[in-house]
Amino acid sequence: MNDTLLKCTTRHVRLFTAKVEKNALVPDLDHLTLDLDPDNEFLWNEAVIDKVQSRFRELIALQAGMELTDYNLRKIGSELEGTIRQLLQAGELSYNPECRALNYSMGLPRTTEAL
Repeated sequence: MNDTLLKCTTRHVRLFTAKVEKNALVPDLDHLTLDLDPDNEFLWNEAVIDKVQSRFRELIALQAGMELTDYNLRKIGSELEGTIRQLLQAGELSYNPECRALNYSMGLPRTTEAL
């Protein structure tokens, strides 16, 4: 087994070439693990999580047969950030007012008064 762990870290997405075993990351170049919103900046529901995971699977499928590189991981992470932004702008996702560092990193919340 290769002990190299590739990773991509964005504000709301962390990707690792690893499996989670007993709450620890075990390097595995044949497996990608997604850590979504590690700072709990958003309020998630199952439908929105499913949309992000579906997009994640689509992006992985597009990389099938290609060498997995830091660049490819960053590209997947950036695409997922864009998906999260779209969900927020569409009102399907909202900021968590209980977040320890509420900074509206994806833009100010949309309200009916501002539209």
